[in-house]
Amino acid sequence: MEKVTGKPEVRNFDVPNEVRTFPKGRLALVTVGGVTVGRATFEPGWRWKTSVQPLAQTKSCEAPHFQYHIAGTIHVVMDDGSEFDCKAGDVSLLTSGHDAWVVGDEPAEVIDFQGMVDYAKPGQ
Repeated sequence: MEKVTGKPEVRNFDVPNEVRTFPKGRLALVTVGGVTVGRATFEPGWRWKTSVQPLAQTKSCEAPHFQYHIAGTIHVVMDDGSEFDCKAGDVSLLTSGHDAWVVGDEPAEVIDFQGMVDYAKPGQ
């Protein structure tokens, strides 16, 4: 088992270290023990290609994600053509090179333990 060192810390997404907004989306970031965790909300109609690609300026999302899906459904298409849905209760690992969008009329919400440090930053 990995040993945790340092002082105990508690952070809350209601008081994040940073908030980023983008078309049809919001990302709250907290840093605990030197690790940044993101809570993202994607509104119906959100798609990475139209909402974040103009900021990232990459062909597809290059951020790897390790995330827990709280609500809604996100459809993911990998650069290799494979595709799948991520729904509430799922834990997903997405490698670099994908597009994604919200399915249906319910917002999608995820907690991302990897990949949000530079997400939705201009030029990242």
